[in-house]
Amino acid sequence: MNSKFSFLSLLLLVLFSTQSSYANNSAEALARKAVSENVAEAAPALEELRALGPAGLKVLMDQYQDEIRRHVADPSAASDEQWQRIATALDTVAQQKNSYIAGLYWHTDFEEAKKASAAANKPILSLRLLGKLTDEFSCANSRFFRTVLYSNADVSEYLREHYVLHWQSVRPVPKVTIDYGDGRKLERTLTGNSIHYILDSEGRPIDAVPGLYGPFAFRRVLINAEGMFKRTAGKTVEARNSLLMAYYGFQHRNLALDWALDIERIGGKMPEGFVIAKDANGGALSIAPLAVTKAMTETSILRSITAPTDALGQVTDEAAWKKIAQLHLRHTMLDDRSIALIKRQSPALSNEELGRLLRRFQDLIALDTVRNEYLLHSKLYTWLMKDPARDDVQKLNEKVYASLFLTPHSDPWLGLFLTDVYTALDNGGIVNPH
Repeated sequence: MNSKFSFLSLLLLVLFSTQSSYANNSAEALARKAVSENVAEAAPALEELRALGPAGLKVLMDQYQDEIRRHVADPSAASDEQWQRIATALDTVAQQKNSYIAGLYWHTDFEEAKKASAAANKPILSLRLLGKLTDEFSCANSRFFRTVLYSNADVSEYLREHYVLHWQSVRPVPKVTIDYGDGRKLERTLTGNSIHYILDSEGRPIDAVPGLYGPFAFRRVLINAEGMFKRTAGKTVEARNSLLMAYYGFQHRNLALDWALDIERIGGKMPEGFVIAKDANGGALSIAPLAVTKAMTETSILRSITAPTDALGQVTDEAAWKKIAQLHLRHTMLDDRSIALIKRQSPALSNEELGRLLRRFQDLIALDTVRNEYLLHSKLYTWLMKDPARDDVQKLNEKVYASLFLTPHSDPWLGLFLTDVYTALDNGGIVNPH
């Protein structure tokens, strides 16, 4: 009996080893073909790797891990033809520009993202942007995301382990080329904003992150929203709505309190009629108006929740925003991987110039983080509390772009062409082939 068992175990081990070896060899062969100089050979290999999902991207990254590590560690490493093919293959499978440093797989089919979310029991992080995440010239915010967030070691690891990723282009991004007439050209994008939605497996919004955030604040929202994804999973519509309403109210009150405490720290004044409530030990509890209405209707409750942020917005001027941003600068610092990407994109800068660029960029990240969190995120929470269309991400996104980002789909020129501004150009300088 033992002899038969031993023989059977040995046979199964040989079969398993043979299959594993074949699978590994097949994967390696596919990865090699994906970076072939022969386009006819590379294209189907890339398509097959893409179809494998995150596993396909991992095959490619494992195969070329030495080259990837070298270019991450040394941003000045030569970008020869072999590396260009590797980087292009990675971007094609990942569907993200500069994916070699992020290692994230993005769905571009929303229905497939929802299926993957349900199968893995993970929430969806759905990015809506101008342009495409694969393009160098996508909108500025999405380019910053690739550097500040997706390249960050802690953020990318958390996304890889806890989220299903998806991106969708809202509309093309406006670009401008300045020709200096001597062969030199300067290319830039104009306007445009991006937003990350955290969705459940049915594609219903749980939370949203508007615009650029620093890595610490972004990851904190991801953690909180993932917790709500788990708490609401499998609940009835009524129970889910009840949990989400409590969550939005709690998050909104916390934002108002953090904002008020920041104003206090920079020596600013509270809005007239508002006070920070504190416990017996002096710990901050909330910010609220001195006089509270006794009429406990749904409208009055919502008004009492949103009143503090409305009032704080009126007393926070540009100078105050800059001071508040400096309070949070340490939480918006770029990590080594993000800095490596910036160095690779800025090879002509001296160390001194690069240092100035990094300092100014980190100041911008800090400023965007506090403004987007306190002004835009708090407004989003009020919409999610009261808007009947809050479960429809498409309708919510249309409202975000129209009323939050002020770039409604009804304006084909994104605010860049005004009928009441004279330009002394025929047809206002518009060239419209349609």
